[in-house]
Amino acid sequence: MNLRTISLLIALTALGSSLSSCSFFDRGEDRDQFSGLTNEEQFYRRALEQLNSQNFSGAIATYQALESRFPFGKFAEQSQIEIVYAYYRNSDVEAARAAADRFIRLHPDSENIDYAYYMKGLSSFNQDNSFLNRFLPIDQTKRDPGRARESFTDFAQLIALYPDSPYAADARARMIFLRNNLAAYEIHVANYYLERRAYIAALRRGQYVVENFQETPAVADGIAVMVECYLRLGLNDLADTSLALLRDNYPEHAAFDSDGEFTVRTEITNPSVLYTVSFGLLGDNRIEPPLAPTKRPFNSGSQQIIDTQGEVEDEGRSWLDILTFGIL
Repeated sequence: MNLRTISLLIALTALGSSLSSCSFFDRGEDRDQFSGLTNEEQFYRRALEQLNSQNFSGAIATYQALESRFPFGKFAEQSQIEIVYAYYRNSDVEAARAAADRFIRLHPDSENIDYAYYMKGLSSFNQDNSFLNRFLPIDQTKRDPGRARESFTDFAQLIALYPDSPYAADARARMIFLRNNLAAYEIHVANYYLERRAYIAALRRGQYVVENFQETPAVADGIAVMVECYLRLGLNDLADTSLALLRDNYPEHAAFDSDGEFTVRTEITNPSVLYTVSFGLLGDNRIEPPLAPTKRPFNSGSQQIIDTQGEVEDEGRSWLDILTFGIL
């Protein structure tokens, strides 16, 4: 056996000894943490004390230890529902939702099942309420709506399955708030498309808000988006119909000027590379001149003019011209 082989064996032995010592100390630390706890009730009382004192990390560890030692004990079910709240208060959204899902799967007939659905939705609802979000002017309607949709779905499931739950009223109020935010998000996306001259995409967003988010404040904005998109696409008849709908139902909308005329935006962005790279500090993002009239009169009569011109053209065309599509 050469010197190199001996050195390798010594190194492996030292590594094994260090790992064993680490494992020994970890077990010792675990024993110290739960020393004096000999039965299930003592573990549960310790976890409850930690939860009430807002030591949520400690409560989570104790609940986990209780379940691992007494998986079928009388406090197991209660521990599994209370750990959901501990995860939620510890700002661990994914763990809270996973714990709620696990409780729903293991205890479908529990009297606390409605609370599990409620906490599942509440965890997603409050995910963005971080320290900075509470003190900075951040518009939540411009953020990714994924969590809001999750929360809305969870609250809707709670109300559908347990309409008489004590948590149903709060869930309904939160659903109204979420629905308003989701509708406002769609309007932000529509405005984004408008600024980039993607009028079909913007129109579909506006129509989606009008069709799917009735009784939200964003419906009026959705109709205004439709009016502007129809104008820029040259669909004047549809623009007049949407404009009449907006004027009849929302006469005080911001799209109307002091004279009651609809005003479309006069600035459409087309950001240059310099403008994009400098986050708007340098370069330009305007298109001049405007792509559409700045004002929309009460009755344009544009469709009537188009129809009249079409009738005149048809009267002056010969049969040969019509049959050959204008070639002869």
